[in-house]
Amino acid sequence: MEKEKIVVDASIVAKWYLEEEFSAQATELRDAFGTGKVTILAPSLLYYETLNALRYSGVYSEEELMMVGGALSLYGLKVMEPNKEMLEKIAQISISRDITVYDASYVVLANLADATLYTTDAEILGKFPGRTRHIKEFKSENPATPSP
Repeated sequence: MEKEKIVVDASIVAKWYLEEEFSAQATELRDAFGTGKVTILAPSLLYYETLNALRYSGVYSEEELMMVGGALSLYGLKVMEPNKEMLEKIAQISISRDITVYDASYVVLANLADATLYTTDAEILGKFPGRTRHIKEFKSENPATPSP
Protein backbone atom coordinates (compact mmCIF):
# COMPACT_ATOMS: atom_id res chain seq x y z
CA MET A 1 0.00 0.00 0.00
CA GLU A 2 1.31 3.42 -0.94
CA LYS A 3 1.96 5.90 1.87
CA GLU A 4 -0.22 8.97 2.16
CA LYS A 5 1.33 11.82 0.15
CA ILE A 6 1.41 15.18 1.86
CA VAL A 7 2.64 18.56 0.65
CA VAL A 8 3.67 21.03 3.34
CA ASP A 9 4.30 24.73 3.02
CA ALA A 10 6.59 26.95 5.05
CA SER A 11 3.82 27.76 7.54
CA ILE A 12 4.05 24.13 8.64
CA VAL A 13 7.80 23.55 8.54
CA ALA A 14 8.51 26.79 10.44
CA LYS A 15 6.36 25.39 13.25
CA TRP A 16 8.86 22.53 13.59
CA TYR A 17 11.24 25.20 14.93
CA LEU A 18 8.92 27.72 16.59
CA GLU A 19 6.68 27.25 19.60
CA GLU A 20 3.40 28.76 18.44
CA GLU A 21 -0.20 27.82 17.76
CA PHE A 22 -0.45 24.47 15.93
CA SER A 23 3.24 23.62 16.45
CA ALA A 24 2.23 20.36 18.13
CA GLN A 25 0.21 19.26 15.10
CA ALA A 26 2.99 20.27 12.71
CA THR A 27 5.44 18.26 14.80
CA GLU A 28 3.06 15.28 14.74
CA LEU A 29 3.10 15.42 10.94
CA ARG A 30 6.90 15.64 10.93
CA ASP A 31 7.10 12.64 13.26
CA ALA A 32 4.71 10.66 11.03
CA PHE A 33 7.10 11.34 8.17
CA GLY A 34 10.09 10.36 10.29
CA THR A 35 8.51 7.01 11.15
CA GLY A 36 7.55 6.31 7.54
CA LYS A 37 3.79 6.73 7.91
CA VAL A 38 3.56 9.49 5.28
CA THR A 39 5.58 10.88 2.40
CA ILE A 40 6.24 14.62 2.44
CA LEU A 41 6.65 16.44 -0.85
CA ALA A 42 7.54 20.09 -1.29
CA PRO A 43 8.64 22.52 -3.97
CA SER A 44 12.26 23.55 -3.59
CA LEU A 45 11.27 27.04 -2.47
CA LEU A 46 10.09 25.52 0.83
CA TYR A 47 13.60 25.81 2.27
CA TYR A 48 13.95 29.49 1.37
CA GLU A 49 10.52 30.40 2.68
CA THR A 50 11.05 28.48 5.91
CA LEU A 51 14.44 30.03 6.60
CA ASN A 52 13.02 33.46 5.81
CA ALA A 53 10.16 32.94 8.28
CA LEU A 54 12.59 31.80 10.95
CA ARG A 55 15.00 34.64 10.21
CA TYR A 56 12.26 37.23 10.75
CA SER A 57 10.79 35.45 13.79
CA GLY A 58 13.42 37.11 15.95
CA VAL A 59 14.08 33.82 17.72
CA TYR A 60 17.29 32.67 16.03
CA SER A 61 20.80 34.08 15.96
CA GLU A 62 22.83 33.89 12.78
CA GLU A 63 24.64 30.77 13.97
CA GLU A 64 21.41 29.08 15.07
CA LEU A 65 19.73 29.88 11.76
CA MET A 66 22.67 28.35 9.94
CA MET A 67 22.26 25.19 12.02
CA VAL A 68 18.54 25.06 11.21
CA GLY A 69 19.37 25.42 7.51
CA GLY A 70 21.67 22.44 7.76
CA ALA A 71 19.08 20.43 9.67
CA LEU A 72 16.39 21.16 7.08
CA SER A 73 18.57 19.65 4.39
CA LEU A 74 18.81 16.36 6.33
CA TYR A 75 15.10 15.55 6.58
CA GLY A 76 15.00 13.84 3.21
CA LEU A 77 11.79 15.44 2.01
CA LYS A 78 10.87 14.65 -1.58
CA VAL A 79 11.75 18.02 -3.07
CA MET A 80 10.35 18.80 -6.49
CA GLU A 81 12.07 21.14 -8.88
CA PRO A 82 9.66 22.85 -11.28
CA ASN A 83 9.34 21.65 -14.84
CA LYS A 84 7.55 23.23 -17.81
CA GLU A 85 4.15 21.75 -16.92
CA MET A 86 4.41 22.86 -13.28
CA LEU A 87 5.51 26.37 -14.14
CA GLU A 88 2.69 26.84 -16.63
CA LYS A 89 0.12 25.62 -14.10
CA ILE A 90 1.65 27.76 -11.35
CA ALA A 91 1.37 30.86 -13.56
CA GLN A 92 -2.21 29.99 -14.54
CA ILE A 93 -3.42 29.31 -10.99
CA SER A 94 -1.61 32.34 -9.59
CA ILE A 95 -3.51 34.63 -11.92
CA SER A 96 -6.87 32.83 -12.07
CA ARG A 97 -7.09 32.44 -8.26
CA ASP A 98 -5.26 35.66 -7.37
CA ILE A 99 -2.61 34.10 -5.14
CA THR A 100 1.15 34.46 -5.06
CA VAL A 101 3.29 32.36 -7.36
CA TYR A 102 4.89 30.96 -4.21
CA ASP A 103 1.56 29.74 -2.81
CA ALA A 104 0.50 28.44 -6.23
CA SER A 105 3.59 26.24 -6.34
CA TYR A 106 2.40 24.29 -3.28
CA VAL A 107 -1.14 23.95 -4.66
CA VAL A 108 0.05 22.78 -8.09
CA LEU A 109 2.41 20.24 -6.56
CA ALA A 110 -0.42 18.86 -4.42
CA ASN A 111 -2.67 18.61 -7.48
CA LEU A 112 -0.06 16.93 -9.68
CA ALA A 113 0.98 14.49 -6.95
CA ASP A 114 -2.60 13.77 -5.85
CA ALA A 115 -1.56 14.82 -2.36
CA THR A 116 -3.09 16.77 0.51
CA LEU A 117 -1.59 20.21 1.14
CA TYR A 118 -1.34 21.01 4.84
CA THR A 119 -1.05 24.69 5.73
CA THR A 120 -2.18 27.34 8.18
CA ASP A 121 -2.60 29.92 5.40
CA ALA A 122 -6.25 31.02 5.48
CA GLU A 123 -6.18 32.29 1.90
CA ILE A 124 -4.97 28.97 0.49
CA LEU A 125 -7.45 27.06 2.65
CA GLY A 126 -10.30 29.26 1.48
CA LYS A 127 -9.46 29.16 -2.21
CA PHE A 128 -8.61 25.45 -2.46
CA PRO A 129 -10.86 23.62 0.01
CA GLY A 130 -10.84 20.29 -1.83
CA ARG A 131 -7.08 19.83 -1.86
CA THR A 132 -6.00 21.56 1.35
CA ARG A 133 -6.33 20.88 5.06
CA HIS A 134 -5.50 22.99 8.07
CA ILE A 135 -2.72 21.40 10.11
CA LYS A 136 -5.09 21.15 13.08
CA GLU A 137 -6.90 18.42 11.10
CA PHE A 138 -3.82 16.20 10.82
CA LYS A 139 -3.96 12.90 12.65
CA SER A 140 -1.00 10.57 12.09
CA GLU A 141 -3.11 7.45 12.53
CA ASN A 142 -5.57 8.57 9.85
CA PRO A 143 -4.18 11.17 7.41
CA ALA A 144 -6.71 12.95 5.21
CA THR A 145 -7.48 11.73 1.73
CA PRO A 146 -7.69 14.58 -0.76
CA SER A 147 -10.71 15.08 -2.97
CA PRO A 148 -10.19 16.38 -6.50
